[in-house]
Amino acid sequence: MSNQEQQVGYVVKQAQSLLRLRMEEALHPYALTVSQYSCLHHLLREPGISAAGLARATFMTRQSMNSMLQQLLERELVERPARPASGRALPTALTAAGVDLLAAAQAEVDGVERRMLSGLSPSELISLTHGLNACVKALGD
Repeated sequence: MSNQEQQVGYVVKQAQSLLRLRMEEALHPYALTVSQYSCLHHLLREPGISAAGLARATFMTRQSMNSMLQQLLERELVERPARPASGRALPTALTAAGVDLLAAAQAEVDGVERRMLSGLSPSELISLTHGLNACVKALGD
């Protein structure tokens, strides 16, 4: 490996760190963190998901998720019933305000992603996506 080449893991981590930083900057005007955005995004895709399911989907602990959900409840971006319809899990869903805020924030996050990928040709983007998916699969097995 030449001096200018870096280990793939390091480059992936560097890209992830810069992506998170740019996302935090883009989400700041909406008073959202990347974790909160991710939570709202998952709730749009899976309304009624439990806090435990959200925690798994966003790589957080259940305790951290419960704390974050409380913040989102206070901002009236999400809603939960006072008691579960069945079992113990309280299903969580976006409010209309949560949907609106997420839509605005999504446009900013999309801009960050476009910026990140702007130096890639369509074929390079396909190769990158396939390569990263292969890495995830290999490490997930």
